[in-house]
Amino acid sequence: MATPATPLGRFWITYKESKVGVVALGVVAVILVVAILAPLIAPQDPYDLSRLSLMDARRAPGHIGTGGYTHLLGTDAQGRDLLSAILYGLRISAQMGLVAGIVGLSIGATLGISAAYIGGRTEALLMRTVDLQLSFPPILLALVLVALLGQGKAQLITALVAAQYAYFARTAYGAATAERRKDYIEAAYGTPLSRRRIVFRHLLPNCMPPLIVVATVQIANSIALEATLSFLGLGLPVTEPSLGMLISNGFKYMMSGRYWISVYPGIALIILIVSINLVGDRIRDQLNPRLRR
Repeated sequence: MATPATPLGRFWITYKESKVGVVALGVVAVILVVAILAPLIAPQDPYDLSRLSLMDARRAPGHIGTGGYTHLLGTDAQGRDLLSAILYGLRISAQMGLVAGIVGLSIGATLGISAAYIGGRTEALLMRTVDLQLSFPPILLALVLVALLGQGKAQLITALVAAQYAYFARTAYGAATAERRKDYIEAAYGTPLSRRRIVFRHLLPNCMPPLIVVATVQIANSIALEATLSFLGLGLPVTEPSLGMLISNGFKYMMSGRYWISVYPGIALIILIVSINLVGDRIRDQLNPRLRR
């Protein structure tokens, strides 16, 4: 069988040589599809108060509720079907991670490449600012920003982006600095090409491989950071069913034997984060020839 001519086709041929990478990618794809279709496949809308019954609160897995359907994973303290709540929670958590990762990538890549291309005082100012932020733990910065901005999706995304864009900026700066010293970039300066065309046509595409790897890691980190903030009560409001909030809601019932309220959302969160990280590891191996077998 001939190797596909497209770069994406060649990339997939080598990517699927890793069974772990293929399984992880399949898990991520299934989670995204399930998250998107949550309103259609969930047995219950867990945040429709008219469909909840306190008589079903803290029921064990397999209990048949007042609505007539079986709660396969049990219910929480408000009588919500836990399977439905996890499906909706995956939707919110994946959305927060993807949006924060894409926005952080855009801002960080712009700053890093601009600093490497412009140089001089602009480079020093931008990168010293990035280095200063990298000296603070992301969770600490996110906690401060959420406390200042308040609860809500927009506020939380702002906090996640502000806490993680520096990783993209530092990666983009390192890649752009290395590319800028190469002969083809130096030769481009002697042509009629505009600076914008040099940056977007030549410099940026060659900086994307390491940025893609960092993006997968930071998306997983954003999901974990959002879950941590929601667990502490500083993330999304109670009307937004993130996985972190579901874990927090059931944590106080762990000692009473009602483990399922926290354990099942926790398992879903771990599967999501680990799968994204495994996909990122495989992409890193593919884009770095020194890591290939």
